[in-house]
Amino acid sequence: MRIANLSGRLVLVVDGRAVDVERASDGRFAADPQAVYDRWEEFRQWATGARLPEGDSFDPADLGAPAPAPRQVVAAGLNYRDHAAESGFAVPDTMPPVFTKFATSITGPVTEVALPPGGHTDWEIELVAVIGVRAHHVSADTAWDHVAGLTVGQDISERIIQLEGPSPQFSLGKSFPGFAPTGPWLVTPDAFDDRDDLGLRCTVNGEEVQKSRTSDLIFSVPELIARLSAVIPLLPGDVVFTGTPAGVGLSRDPQRWLAHGDELVSTIEGIGELRQRFVARA
Repeated sequence: MRIANLSGRLVLVVDGRAVDVERASDGRFAADPQAVYDRWEEFRQWATGARLPEGDSFDPADLGAPAPAPRQVVAAGLNYRDHAAESGFAVPDTMPPVFTKFATSITGPVTEVALPPGGHTDWEIELVAVIGVRAHHVSADTAWDHVAGLTVGQDISERIIQLEGPSPQFSLGKSFPGFAPTGPWLVTPDAFDDRDDLGLRCTVNGEEVQKSRTSDLIFSVPELIARLSAVIPLLPGDVVFTGTPAGVGLSRDPQRWLAHGDELVSTIEGIGELRQRFVARA
């Protein structure tokens, strides 16, 4: 099952066409894409058995974030060994570094992003999990039962603000408007042949800069959810960025930053792609 946010309305994507959920359910479920997560199990059962009308064609540019207004955004750092190595850090053994991206940075899959003046703006493709059932003190064996689905994310980062000062400002440097694109839709875990082994690929102006597989995560999706939920309750609709592999601009020699006119394309196998165009802020 694929669900999406089309022009602010919850839709099911079936054979490449959009079925409006509020209309198809005769009002049983609201049009608000974020509201569905509080009734995820009920919605999943309805959507699995419903006789749906033929959907409408749509423009991917009209898609928004699948979870546009989460109560919590949790992001893991250094969750691939090659990225920890290129960053000069030891591999985390009990918990990856955790930060947030403020919710106002969340956008949809096809966007124009304004570059902070004088900044060093970087890319980080990530698999993103959205919580469907409250998770608190859950085990890794049961963690997938709490995941509504997976989507593509970009943890766009302004490195000067992130790293300057007496202590790093990870959350602030990663939360400019448009710095958390997600989408194009949410894919339920049962749709994958192997939900723990998905290919990721990121390009800048057609040049491949990141390529990996989620099987290389240090803390897999269920293990990460288990460890996070040992500390904080993860709520329906919360968004979890799971980490990025090697290839970011910060660790290159010479370092490389996104510039006016650059196009960033981020793709995850079995889900789809994000497409960001960067412009100098007026």
